[in-house]
Amino acid sequence: MENQTLDILLLEGLQVSPDASIPAFILLFLIYIFIMFSNIVLVILITLDSSLHQPMYLLFCNMSINDVFGATTIIPRMLRDIFIPSSDRYIHYVDCVIQAFCVHIYIGASHTILMIMAFDRYVAICNPLQYATIMTNWMVVKLSVLAWAVIFIMVTILVGLSVRLSRCRWIIFNPFCDNASLFKLSCESILINNIYGLGYTVLLLGSSVGTVTITYLRIAMVCLSSKSKTLNSRALQTYTTHLTMCVIMFVSGIVMVLLHRFPHLTDQRKLASMMFHVVPPALNAVIYGMQIKAVRQKMFIMFTRNTVTVTDGK
Repeated sequence: MENQTLDILLLEGLQVSPDASIPAFILLFLIYIFIMFSNIVLVILITLDSSLHQPMYLLFCNMSINDVFGATTIIPRMLRDIFIPSSDRYIHYVDCVIQAFCVHIYIGASHTILMIMAFDRYVAICNPLQYATIMTNWMVVKLSVLAWAVIFIMVTILVGLSVRLSRCRWIIFNPFCDNASLFKLSCESILINNIYGLGYTVLLLGSSVGTVTITYLRIAMVCLSSKSKTLNSRALQTYTTHLTMCVIMFVSGIVMVLLHRFPHLTDQRKLASMMFHVVPPALNAVIYGMQIKAVRQKMFIMFTRNTVTVTDGK
């Protein structure tokens, strides 16, 4: 009966003053449009051009699709709530659970896709002669399905442990719903949630950090022992693109998890949460797409052709 009376929750959302609501809305809206446009264009470009149907570019598609999914999970609702008073930002409990589930699917998939990309670059640079044999398109499909399936199962358990709890609170002190926000609604013991959540976080971040660190240390060793300028150039490009996003994701992800344990650091936690869900999706298509020569050339040709067509039509 208690749960039935708490089916409607109050979602704190973004805390902005009335004077800053319009600039905040415009900024967040432009970021969302940029995320959608850049990632969708990259996916369409790779899908339509058969010459880009290679493992590395298929992984770019994976990352872009996940970024669109992650951004769409939280940003549209934030935009809607900016002009609604904080005391009237209601959300149904089921909708909150769905949003929390999607948020953690996005976070988990971001890390598993990064691990596959690190493995792909490791094989390409350290075992170039076997790359075509090992990293086939079919192998990328299998690794991608495995990555999404594992995260789906782990997140289902994570959120399921929170849903089983009875609720005695009804306020979500967060810009959006996530698993920690769900189990904080309960007055029951959340020991099991904390144990599984900590294990889940350690396993996910540990596997991600470990995979990226080991592969890039190995790549660095190969480059140091090689005199090939081409190999070293490819490795440098890999380092600058991949590690930039890894650092942003790891730092913001770890900070976000840790700050949930310190209620007096609410504002810092909200900033870390927003950084994780806005910065990587906004930069991935630019960093991974525009710095890869083949993709950059295809985009230039596509937009040049469209410009010429419009000019001829006039």
